[in-house]
Amino acid sequence: MHVSVLRDEVLAALRPAQCARVIDGTLGAGGHTAALLQAGARAVLGLDVDTQALELARAHLAEFGARVHIVHASYAQMDAQAAALGWDHADGIVLDLGISSMQVDTPERGFSFRHDAPLDMRFDPQSERATAAELLNTLDEAELADLFYTYGEEPHSRKLARVIVARRPYTTTGELARVIASALPRPKGRAALHPATRIFQALRIAVNEELTTVEKALPLAVKLLRPGGRLAVISFHSLEDRIVKEAFRLASSDCICPPKIPACVCGHKASVRLLTRKPLTASAAEIAANPRSRSAKLRVVEKL
Repeated sequence: MHVSVLRDEVLAALRPAQCARVIDGTLGAGGHTAALLQAGARAVLGLDVDTQALELARAHLAEFGARVHIVHASYAQMDAQAAALGWDHADGIVLDLGISSMQVDTPERGFSFRHDAPLDMRFDPQSERATAAELLNTLDEAELADLFYTYGEEPHSRKLARVIVARRPYTTTGELARVIASALPRPKGRAALHPATRIFQALRIAVNEELTTVEKALPLAVKLLRPGGRLAVISFHSLEDRIVKEAFRLASSDCICPPKIPACVCGHKASVRLLTRKPLTASAAEIAANPRSRSAKLRVVEKL
């Protein structure tokens, strides 16, 4: 069975033995869902936009029968999908954001520069979203530079946008990676990032509208929780974690007025209690067994 990142920490946060209804908004191959069901959760609604992942999850979770409900949908639609099951609330919700190692390790998906494959990068290959190749070949230089800087935090965004536009069109990951590598100094040291790393991250985030999906989904998740229910969110890079941290800060605050206002006039009331002042991270043992877990951060809130 697939073992998900921070599995034990998620189980401790969500307390599955007390959960009748749990939503796994990023089902993947079903690692978190299997662990939750084995630990006592009575039913899990698993959502994912990746049809390849859903096929694996159905096979991995078959032993749980009617206790698991697998749906091809975004976690930004969790409220509608829960309502379709007749659920008016959830006792626990888990979101494991970003890309999975399974997606990276499938060359034809186009997520990795380690393999020469079509520049796709869509989490849902059946969707009508523009592919990474279409963005690269149609956006102008300024738009690409902004995309690389905003979603990839790439310090050489303008230079790379200029070089990439001059060498268009692109159809494969290898073509793009070679152009980027030729434009930037070779990184030093064994642990240095490949020059294409940030650009591939930026394209993937843009193609799948990942950050806007997170921003939309977090308030839905909080609203869907019953009092005492918990939301656990795992992020893998600073852009995601910043959104989660700020959303949880606002949701756990009794006032969101600017500091210069002497008395509260907003009327905002906290809807959650923050359970993780600092994010939980993987143990040394987990990192040794699964290097991908090194950058994982888990934040948890409880509905008031």
